[in-house]
Amino acid sequence: MEKLAVVSSSPLFEMLSSTELAHLAELSERRRYSAGELIFEEGERGDSLYLIARGEVELTRRDGGGVSRPLTVLGAPGFFGEMSLIDLEDRSATVRARTDTELLRLTTEHLATFRQQHRDGFTFVVLNIARILSARVREANARLSARQG
Repeated sequence: MEKLAVVSSSPLFEMLSSTELAHLAELSERRRYSAGELIFEEGERGDSLYLIARGEVELTRRDGGGVSRPLTVLGAPGFFGEMSLIDLEDRSATVRARTDTELLRLTTEHLATFRQQHRDGFTFVVLNIARILSARVREANARLSARQG
């Protein structure tokens, strides 16, 4: 897995220069998980986002009765964990490797380092996260409307 190829393919980093992409790739940490292995759990303190290089992850969330319910399955070039970097809240879902999975992890510290050297690039990252979160909210609203209609 070439880190630069993974970073370059992520919608999180659209509009970044090749220098900025290379810096993010350099900052990122490789993580490998076996099928079924926990990546993080709902309610934990979040300090990083993950880019999927290979494999699939499943996101679940506990309902009002504490039963874990599936939310979605993500594969490359997907990503997850970005919400806690934006709102500084605990993890809103549990993420588990569905298959053997390779990820790249970027922490708040990595992104702070990136921001210091690439202010414009960091602004694009934040805008991309906002755009993607907005699209996810719109999709969730459409699903809710379809259920009620």
